[in-house]
Amino acid sequence: MSEQTEATDIKKKILSTGIRVGTPVKTKFMTPFITKASPEGLYMLDIDITLEKIKTAAKFINRLGTDKLIVCSARQYANTPIEKFCEMLGSKKLLGRFMPGTLTNPSLPYYIEPKVVLISDPQVDVQAITEATNAGIPVIGISNTDNITSKLDVIIPANNRGRKALATVYWLLVRQILIERGELKEDEPMKYEIDDFETKITEEEIE
Repeated sequence: MSEQTEATDIKKKILSTGIRVGTPVKTKFMTPFITKASPEGLYMLDIDITLEKIKTAAKFINRLGTDKLIVCSARQYANTPIEKFCEMLGSKKLLGRFMPGTLTNPSLPYYIEPKVVLISDPQVDVQAITEATNAGIPVIGISNTDNITSKLDVIIPANNRGRKALATVYWLLVRQILIERGELKEDEPMKYEIDDFETKITEEEIE
């Protein structure tokens, strides 16, 4: 299978996950990644740019090492995607509230020195971004149409609110990192599917 055919297949597979569906708001930072507004008034992200940025992020992470990466998010729907990502790549996860001083205060017992930080939402994960910036650590961020991205080194434009969309971004990123490493062929299925990366809804949430 050619690389182009594989890219088309991947695109078909992910379009139904809501990965490109943004919000009714757009910032000047995210305007270059937006194609149009939907009839419902939601800005839509360019899926081709998203896939290219995932490749960029994968190269960047591989260069620094997945064991030197921390993945953090205070967004509940990012929990399972991040857990699966870290399980497959040996990265460190920081879920829930980001403790002040984690990246900047060596006297704290939970202080760490990663080479790169991956966050799921610049708005929710602002503490992690601020500390990484102060410590000179590059930040990769999944960003929606309404996000401010001035402190991010690599922007992955995608829906960072939806369960399926977040699962898809992390699934694509793991897949691309493994392809870059030569551990997975372009046309080879991965051990896990997108559904395995998805945070499941509890019965209370359904009610």
